[in-house]
Amino acid sequence: MSTSVVIVAVALASAVEMVEAFTILLAVATTKGWKTSISAAATALLVLAVIVAILGPALLHVLPIDTLRTIVGVVTLIFGLQWVRKAILRSSGLKALHDEDAIFEREVKEMSQTQNSGKVVDSVGFAVAFKGMFLEGLEVVIIVLTLGTTSGHLLVSSVTAVLTAVIVFGVGAALSRQLSSVPENKMKMAVGVMLISFGTFWSGEGLHVHWPLSDLSIVGLIALYAAVSYLLVQYLKSAQVTEANRRSSAS
Repeated sequence: MSTSVVIVAVALASAVEMVEAFTILLAVATTKGWKTSISAAATALLVLAVIVAILGPALLHVLPIDTLRTIVGVVTLIFGLQWVRKAILRSSGLKALHDEDAIFEREVKEMSQTQNSGKVVDSVGFAVAFKGMFLEGLEVVIIVLTLGTTSGHLLVSSVTAVLTAVIVFGVGAALSRQLSSVPENKMKMAVGVMLISFGTFWSGEGLHVHWPLSDLSIVGLIALYAAVSYLLVQYLKSAQVTEANRRSSAS
């Protein structure tokens, strides 16, 4: 698989998750201090790095390549379907868009209601920041492991995820605000489509399906799933308009 394709997929996925993580970290920093927020984030990243370092090589050496491709393909397919489903619902208006501003305000309100421990690192703030960073980062780890191990670019995937996190946090810290202007839903749609395409390709390879254009078949799969997703969004929008007109006529 092209290294550039892996880099793009990992970078987009990491950017989406890190924007969400930074929103929580910023809320903790605003109410409990930057030392608490940064120490929690660093601890979570260290734990995630250990998971990648242990599971990555283990997957490559323990499982036969066909079994690995099938398992990773199915996991990636399921993961991508979840992202695309939410992105389609949000794009069609059936589900509210992910609002980083609302999340930030909620986190600040909740954290403000807890008393500061007076310590350099607040225990409550540390727990909230660690949980936010770890859970959002865990999704990135899954993507790094699936894309990295199956494509043979685990190191490239890991470095890409780390650099993306550094960029997102650096920009966010410089602006001192949550990155609510990032078109998160579009990024999730793009990443979801790519993950579904990778999942389909790898599952097929694991089951000894012969792809006519080899790795280039992924490009065709991406185009196919992107077109299907677009049509689904348009259909759902049209269905809502039709339903609204029907109710208007009935009343």
